[in-house]
Formats: sequence, C-alpha cells, structure tokens
Amino acid sequence: MPTYSIGRAAALLGVSPETVRRWADRGQLRMERDGTGNRAIDGVSLAAFAKGRAAGPHAEQGEVRTSVRNAFAGIVTAVTLDDVLAQIEVQSGPHRLVSLVSREAAEELGIEVGVRVTARVKATQVHVDLPGGRG
Repeated sequence: MPTYSIGRAAALLGVSPETVRRWADRGQLRMERDGTGNRAIDGVSLAAFAKGRAAGPHAEQGEVRTSVRNAFAGIVTAVTLDDVLAQIEVQSGPHRLVSLVSREAAEELGIEVGVRVTARVKATQVHVDLPGGRG
C-alpha cells in the first residue's frame, strides 16, 4: 500500500503541510510513524479523507438542482471573447477550469472577471495519468 508524507498529502489535497498536521492532531486524518519515525499517511486513508472533503459544499447555496455531480464554486479570473465564442477561466480552490461557451451566452449571463460562478463538469471520458508510470 502506498504511503504519503505530510508534504505530498498537502500537495494532493491543495492545502499547506501545517493544515495536514492540524487535521492529524485533531484526529481527522489518520497518520502513523513509518520505519524511520516520520509521520506518514497510508494511501487508502488519504483517499477516503479526500473523498470526504470533496463531498462538502462546492456549489453556491440555493442553486438549482442538477444531475451534474462535479460542481465547482469559483470566481471568474479571465474572459476572452471573439466573434462567436467566449473562453472563461474559473478558479475554484486549487483548481483552474476553462470553459468555452457562446459569446451570446456569456453576455446574457453577465459573465465577467470577478463574478462568482459554479462550473459544472460533465464528460463522457476522463483520462487519468499515473506519474512515473508502472510497467
């Protein structure tokens, strides 16, 4: 089973190492000592913790109900318009999302830099890469 250092777990969760330490000290995230005495988090526990955090509120309160499960509340950081399309960049926590919509839709919705939005992601394919690969 893979294990993760505090720093690596923090990077995966998008928080500081100190936040991971506080979660562990409060018993929210299980850590154990590895063979060298360093604190380590087993991969299964980290995955469960990450999944539990992801179940928290990510859409704005009071929004319409939807079948799309991947909703990211964020702020618009850039809008690039051409004659037909609008490219909208949204920052949601550590995640940067980019959406292409019609210019007409972007203008009707009043999307501009600084506006709070919820980006909803629904795709038929999701690609996953394993750093370093195996084999």
